[in-house]
Amino acid sequence: MKAITLLGSTGSIGTQTLDIVAQHPDKFRLVGIAAGRNVGLLARQIEQFRPEIAAISDESLLPELREAIAHVDPQPILTAGAEGIKTVAAYGDAEAVVTGIVGCAGLLPTIAAIEAGKDIALANKETLIAGGPVVNPLVEKYGVKLLPADSEHSAIFQCLQGVLDGGLRRIILTASGGAFRDWPVEKLASVKVADALKHPNWSMGRKITVDSATLMNKGLEVIEAHYLFGMDYDDIDIVIHPQSIIHSLIELQDTSVLAQLGWPDMRLPLLYALSWPERIYTDWQRLDLVKAGDLTFREPDHDKYPCMELAYAAGRAGGSMTAVLNAANEQAVALFLDEKIAFLDIPRVIEKTCDRHQGNNCQNPSLDDILAADSWARQAVLEASQDLNKGDRILSLR
Repeated sequence: MKAITLLGSTGSIGTQTLDIVAQHPDKFRLVGIAAGRNVGLLARQIEQFRPEIAAISDESLLPELREAIAHVDPQPILTAGAEGIKTVAAYGDAEAVVTGIVGCAGLLPTIAAIEAGKDIALANKETLIAGGPVVNPLVEKYGVKLLPADSEHSAIFQCLQGVLDGGLRRIILTASGGAFRDWPVEKLASVKVADALKHPNWSMGRKITVDSATLMNKGLEVIEAHYLFGMDYDDIDIVIHPQSIIHSLIELQDTSVLAQLGWPDMRLPLLYALSWPERIYTDWQRLDLVKAGDLTFREPDHDKYPCMELAYAAGRAGGSMTAVLNAANEQAVALFLDEKIAFLDIPRVIEKTCDRHQGNNCQNPSLDDILAADSWARQAVLEASQDLNKGDRILSLR
């Protein structure tokens, strides 16, 4: 039985991870759990899975959580706030930590888990996008495994099993195209929040669903693939695959291409990250290629998805620029969800923020440098958005 800890238990990644634990009680044991602000759901999870320790990110909600689980026996250790989540991440005999916290907030708990010698099932892409220059050396220093738990990078990882060093030639990331894949570019000026949250294939949180609509999620995955697999940005491609059956592909040196296929189900990559190198039997729906039907592909529309080019540019710039890109995107998406900027303003404010950072890009950033860049970028986006609101429109993307 593998002991695991789960960060972000009440989100999409967290609830699906707990589905796996519930379906395989002989394989997995929950040691620690951490969540954001959903006291009710967290309390029910604590009651069902009986972790040894639990945390809630909002310290003001700790008394409410304590009352909600007063009947649970034995009582878990309860903690709260950013430090509390780090405590959970490093706690006890957990062998692996699933990092399902959305955004850069997942970086510090992930580092705490690595420094405690725990393997990472990485469902928080921002950990590497913002912190790759720091996280990768720590993974090597502490001798832990960093296993991708999102569908695209899990697909690449699965395809690489048995491929010798030097055999990989190219990575091909598939993208659904998000809510607007069939919209003309001209119509994007009228996008509302509700439109951006209608993902055609996946059920995800609000932030990642908007990232899918801008295709920034795929740009961020390009940066993550660079750090996970050591590939140059020129050797990582994106292709639109509307059916989301092929989750990504690799090309080998002899031009052979390998792909991982399956129904759109986040439990598959999560299970593989937790069980690797084993394969655990499930009774989930098996892939029927006839039922899946035609599998189609097309090149991304760069006019519709300018965030892709911003991500490639930030990745090639390296250093602290990817942390700035990530933070700027998080802040811009939050402003859009709050209806404070328009959909098309998201790439505009991100580009302006990255442009401002060029002269201060730190090529070998420390953790403090990354956190400072993250904080600076969020403020820079707020300033850029105020310029937009005043009518000082940012020039069209190059």
